[in-house]
Amino acid sequence: MFSKLLSRKKKDKSDADALLNFADEASTTDKAPDPFHVTEAAAKQIKTLVEGESNSKASGLRIFVQGGGCSGFQYGFAFAEELEADDTNVEAHGASVVVDAMSYQYVLGAEIDYKDNPLEGSSFVIRNPQATSTCGCGSSFAYG
Repeated sequence: MFSKLLSRKKKDKSDADALLNFADEASTTDKAPDPFHVTEAAAKQIKTLVEGESNSKASGLRIFVQGGGCSGFQYGFAFAEELEADDTNVEAHGASVVVDAMSYQYVLGAEIDYKDNPLEGSSFVIRNPQATSTCGCGSSFAYG
C-alpha cells in the first residue's frame, strides 16, 4: 500500500512543477515585447513622411526626450538617418521608430500615435503611462 502511495505521488505534479514545465515549453526564440507601442496611424504617417524626404537618408522617425517645456521634459521628433550603437529601433506596421539610450527610459511603455484633427492640427501624440503630468498641448511632461 505504501509503495502504491509513493508511485501515485510521483505521477501527481505540483503547481510548481506545472509552472516549470510551462516555462520549459515556452519558446526562447520568441521576440521580446516592444518597449513602446506604435499605432497603425503613426506608422502610416511615418512612412508617408519618410517617402516624402527624397533628399535624405531618412529611414524612420527618431523620438528623443530633452529638458524643457512647461512640465519639465519635452518630446522631440526628427528623421532617423543612422542608427547609433545604443539606439533602440522598433519596427511596427512597416515603419521604423528609433529612440536613443538616454530617452529610452522616458518612453518605455508609451504609445506613439498620430492624430489628424482639423481644429487642433495634425501631430504625433505620445501617451506615456510614466508621465506624472502633462501640459495642455501634450508635448511636454513631468516624470517621476
